[in-house]
Amino acid sequence: MSELAASGTVGAPPARSGPTDLATMIGRCLRLSARNVEALIMSLMLPIMLMLLFVYLFGGAIDTGTSYVSYVVPGVILLCAGFGSATTAVAVHQDMTGGIADRFRSMDISGASVLGGQVAASVARNLVSTVLVFGVAFLIGFRPHAGLVDWLAAGGILLAFILAMSWLAAVVGLLARSVEAANGFTFFMTFLPYPSSAFVPIDSMPAWSRGIAEHQPVNPVIESLRGLLLDTPVGNSPWIALTWCAGLLAVSVTLAVVLFRRRTG
Repeated sequence: MSELAASGTVGAPPARSGPTDLATMIGRCLRLSARNVEALIMSLMLPIMLMLLFVYLFGGAIDTGTSYVSYVVPGVILLCAGFGSATTAVAVHQDMTGGIADRFRSMDISGASVLGGQVAASVARNLVSTVLVFGVAFLIGFRPHAGLVDWLAAGGILLAFILAMSWLAAVVGLLARSVEAANGFTFFMTFLPYPSSAFVPIDSMPAWSRGIAEHQPVNPVIESLRGLLLDTPVGNSPWIALTWCAGLLAVSVTLAVVLFRRRTG
């Protein structure tokens, strides 16, 4: 017994498993999302309603060189990511202010698992919303011309963008001092697609706004998705999109880890 005690095996807490912790946190966040029915319905249905609004009320007056529903789908998908990331910011803020994060820390659950669970749940919500948007788009006339490789490339870029936005939302949740402030992230994220080629061609914009539209992170993602799905030239847009996503992801993950340690230290 003395040898066991000296080795630290008697009375020592069981070793934690990082993957097990992460899987537990993902399951917890998904269950919480399913219970918040109002927020879930809003995040799933609002992008679809906006797509129907643009297609049937404004689409006939906008010349894009193709059917407007085919043109507008990539922008609506990025709106989904905006709504979903705002939900993540609120969820992270509630974890940090509700005492649950301190309890997790006392149970030796890593901060990476706590934040990773929220991010994974955000990605899952966004993927479900994206599938719904595509489903409705097909019903109202969306006809892509993409092959398997194009679909895979578009899916990879979209996943990178959703992941980057979800980690950025986690940072906002850690910084926010109130639920209202965290929820205000919705406005920022849903605004970004508007000064871009999401709903109208950039050439139709005033000269002063074209520079903004062409040099913000959302536009190359939209151009990449549209080009890949409609089988039109994409140029350097995929690489620019991935560079933006990688940069945002690296900065967001680093800030999230540092802020979580400071908030729970």
